[in-house]
Amino acid sequence: MANSAQARKRARQAVKQRAHNMSLRSTLRTAIKKVQKAVDAGDKTAAQAVYKESQCIIDSIADKKIIHKNKAARHKSRLSAAIKAL
Repeated sequence: MANSAQARKRARQAVKQRAHNMSLRSTLRTAIKKVQKAVDAGDKTAAQAVYKESQCIIDSIADKKIIHKNKAARHKSRLSAAIKAL
């Protein structure tokens, strides 16, 4: 348990920040799954449309340092390759 008032406050802030980061990470996973679902359905135009939206989400989450920029690039690359393979 935190001893000083400052440490108690930082502990409270850490809990709130973790909840926010988890929410953003969940949004990221949902965006990736939407593209994968469109690819699995075999609809290239729908997959491309969903990919454009997801690309923006992935980039914004990487900018906030929730995930590393290389991980974001890897996800975008794999999703793009899956769409091109249709």
